[in-house]
Amino acid sequence: MRLLLQNVMMKAVDWAVASIPQPVPDQVALRHCKIISHRGEHDNISVIENTLPAFDNARANGVWGIECDIRWTADLVPVICHDPCGQRLFGNRARVGELSFTDLRAQMPLIPSLTELVGEFGSNTHLMLEIKAELYPQLQRQKAILREQLSTLSPGLDYHFLALDPELFTKVDFVPRNVCLPVAQLNTSRLSRAALATRCGGLNGHYLLLTDKLRRRHELAGQRVGAGFIRSKNCLFRELNRGAEWFFSNDAVKLQKIRDRYLQ
Repeated sequence: MRLLLQNVMMKAVDWAVASIPQPVPDQVALRHCKIISHRGEHDNISVIENTLPAFDNARANGVWGIECDIRWTADLVPVICHDPCGQRLFGNRARVGELSFTDLRAQMPLIPSLTELVGEFGSNTHLMLEIKAELYPQLQRQKAILREQLSTLSPGLDYHFLALDPELFTKVDFVPRNVCLPVAQLNTSRLSRAALATRCGGLNGHYLLLTDKLRRRHELAGQRVGAGFIRSKNCLFRELNRGAEWFFSNDAVKLQKIRDRYLQ
């Protein structure tokens, strides 16, 4: 019920912000605008989230980055999947962490491995990789696997790590801390303090909760602030005019076309 109410409130906020006209941002802001497709461009009917076709749709339309989620199979293969099981997307109740990669590929073939993601998109699309709260039965080995699979990319330049809980960044402590970005939900103030105290690369959160005062604190610390989830032109322009640079969205292709239309 709490999640339902939260979603209703967020939609109401989105509608209100979308209805308020905003001035067109200057060309510098538009040029620096970096849009990130949340789980790729998908409708979960013809194109499923967190799949190579969803990511390709975003890339083909010029979207700067893609956000996706890392989970582990039973034989410690990192794969791209948001949910712990396949019920919502594939009608399969099997849990990703209880299947070998071979079995996962046989049962849910659209779920890509991290290796496949990096090979196809790592050199041309910025990767925002979310670390999920799940078991790490062989932590050191799993760190080594991630390090190896990302070894062809430059941390910070080609990818960042995201997490709802900053403690999860201990799973990826082979990268500099400024490659790690906490993602706030309704706990923006607390995660802002944590990001500053631990010298993360910045903070991501809902645009309405990222106040000007909070943004200035992170900017003074040399950190970036990412705004989500942007849905409309007026919301995008509002955030660009406030100095934001990273924009997470479930409507990334639409926003990219808006940005491109106004960029001279």
